[in-house]
Amino acid sequence: MIENTKNVTALAEISAGRDHIQTFEFARAINRLSQTIRKGYSQTGHYLGVRPIKAGNRLLWPVAAIAALLNGGA
Repeated sequence: MIENTKNVTALAEISAGRDHIQTFEFARAINRLSQTIRKGYSQTGHYLGVRPIKAGNRLLWPVAAIAALLNGGA
């Protein structure tokens, strides 16, 4: 439980009030490599149930969905 609280706190710091974050920030929030997230997205269209939006050549991940994932949902 302490680890989840730490991850949610880190997510709040990373997002800095934004609604969406980039892939490298998502990776840092959930302690994964960016390439792992990109590969999962390319295979399934989501990563652990979190679906990004595309903005040009970037994937932007919704902070609310990531927070739900970290709290045991998604």
